[in-house]
Amino acid sequence: MKLFLPKQHGAWAMLIIPFWLSVVASGFIWQHIPLFSGWLLLYLATFPMLQMAKGKNVSFYRKWTFIYLIPAFLFLMIPFVTRPSIAIFGLLMLPFFIVNLYFSKRKQDRALWNDFSAIIVFAIGGLASGFLANGKINEATILVFITSILFFIGSTFYVKTMIREKKNIVYKWISWIYHGLVPICFLLIGFSIVAIAYVPSLVRAIYFYGKPYSMKKVGILEIVNSVLFFIVIIFAISFVKQ
Repeated sequence: MKLFLPKQHGAWAMLIIPFWLSVVASGFIWQHIPLFSGWLLLYLATFPMLQMAKGKNVSFYRKWTFIYLIPAFLFLMIPFVTRPSIAIFGLLMLPFFIVNLYFSKRKQDRALWNDFSAIIVFAIGGLASGFLANGKINEATILVFITSILFFIGSTFYVKTMIREKKNIVYKWISWIYHGLVPICFLLIGFSIVAIAYVPSLVRAIYFYGKPYSMKKVGILEIVNSVLFFIVIIFAISFVKQ
């Protein structure tokens, strides 16, 4: 049986980066493995669930929702038993998931606010990962939460300027100004290492703008940029934890 997988390839970085950066920020425990397994399966379940909201092929999407949702629940029960209060993060995600449902039902999956809501959900997943280890959110985990949201908002602007809004001058300037302001703000508050993490994003937002790249090439460049961000933020976390 061929797996039914989400088509939003950029979401994989959103799923992985906040979660594992928060593990670095809080410290790894073995329960992070079932937590991530459940988190991954939960994400896979939400894709057919959102497609089901559109009212087409309901039986097909319902089947795949449960194929992923049942093992997701089983995996997530392991960290829940370890840290029952981690359920609060699931509750925090609900309003943003409702936003995703709303846009999916209206067949506006690419709407900017829909993207922002998904970014926040993934970042909250990172908070849950950081909370699991010791039952609290430390400064490094908060740093991961904020920097992840800012990074993926920038990625959203950039991808839109390269594909769906590539002829929209307003989007171009929003993207360029945003990518310039984020590292400047971190420099002004004394987080120079964090500022460095956004420099590759700034360079690619300006240098690659207008180039006739395919979606695949844009995606590959985003993977490289995400890896660079991940590495630099690890260094930033080490300084915050000192």
